[in-house]
Amino acid sequence: MSTAMEQDVIDLLRQQHGEIRDLFDLVQNCGAGERREAFERLVRLLAVHETAEEEIVHPAARSAVPGGDGLVEDRLKEERSAKELLSELDGMDTGDPQFMAKLDRLRTEVLTHARAEERYEFEQLKGEFGEAERRSLAAAVKAAEAMAPTHPHPGTESATKNMLVGPPMAMMDRVRDLIRNARK
Repeated sequence: MSTAMEQDVIDLLRQQHGEIRDLFDLVQNCGAGERREAFERLVRLLAVHETAEEEIVHPAARSAVPGGDGLVEDRLKEERSAKELLSELDGMDTGDPQFMAKLDRLRTEVLTHARAEERYEFEQLKGEFGEAERRSLAAAVKAAEAMAPTHPHPGTESATKNMLVGPPMAMMDRVRDLIRNARK
């Protein structure tokens, strides 16, 4: 596998979209005892992935892509809706009878959002940025993910909000994750 410095941001994000699809499958198809752990992996990946897109990718699209403001606003609305549902699910017991129905709704929202990003945003970014710029964006995405919150925080869908409140939320999330893991 290539490193972030060698990887194109579009390839990186598409790879993560594939991992997200795989984790949805895992959560939906694993036994009740394994579901919580698989779901926690999904929550973490979605949270860090969306934060990095909001901090790095969407601002790049806003500034470089013709009509970028409207394109990004559409994606941010989708992200907000998915974060609200993910946050609700994150607080639920995975054995709750409503969990799987809500997970299916989240899956539909997230995968529809990913297809829209790939079709509208990523393709235009590929045309606006050269190979070296896309590799630099990939490195920036990986750095943002390393510092991102590990749980959804609806209402922080802008780069500015993520930069201001993201680090303290990330620290709180990571402490919460450590406590959860210690209790297992």
